[in-house]
Amino acid sequence: MATEAHSEAGSLAFHPMDQFIVKPLFGDGAVAWYTPTNVTLWLGISILAIIAILVLTTSKRAMIPSRGQSIAELAYGFVYKMVEDVTGKDGIKYFPYIMTLFMFIVAANFLGLLPMSFTTTSHIAVTAVMGFGVFLAVTILGFVKNGASFLGLFWVSSAPLPLRPVLALIELISYFVRPVSHSIRLAGNMMAGHAVLKVFAGFAQVASIAPIAIIGVMAVYGLEVLVSFIQAYVFTILTCVYLKDALHPHH
Repeated sequence: MATEAHSEAGSLAFHPMDQFIVKPLFGDGAVAWYTPTNVTLWLGISILAIIAILVLTTSKRAMIPSRGQSIAELAYGFVYKMVEDVTGKDGIKYFPYIMTLFMFIVAANFLGLLPMSFTTTSHIAVTAVMGFGVFLAVTILGFVKNGASFLGLFWVSSAPLPLRPVLALIELISYFVRPVSHSIRLAGNMMAGHAVLKVFAGFAQVASIAPIAIIGVMAVYGLEVLVSFIQAYVFTILTCVYLKDALHPHH
């Protein structure tokens, strides 16, 4: 969380954006591309959490599942049904990739709600890698599967002929904006929610408004739990929609 301090005048000062600062794990030097940071640490913890949920809890599968196995099976069934419903049977072969995205985002979002943790999905550098990764994957897949006919995705044949070139330009711009909106949506929502949570936590130190601020913290925290799942769902289902366009550009 951000560091709170009192100013020289004695008034309360808190910095809700400090919680997003990337810091080296060892020492206080500059951060280079090879420097282990708090982002590195929590990315690793997210991966370990996924392994624990999907591998360790299901290694001894039982007819009467444990809590961990139940969570793993619910997540598997949820994402599998989503992929099947949106992309059709053709998209099932890409289920492992989409499942990996969903589980990573869910794990990172929920771990970011722990005290003293770091929300890796609040950084555009993390979400952009996933967003542009999806964009490149579905674009390459679209051309591999359909060849030049993939460009039919931008040609609205049902529109009047004079409007088709204009609509094609709009569709093309919209297509290239996808990875930007895909990544900014997730990072922006996670950053905004945690900043608001920190603001309420700062006000909770003021005795006169502490009860109201604490209620606000509880309400925002509950909302953040919901948002953490919803943002993972939105990112995943948009990935499925983009995959559907790559597999069936004329639909």
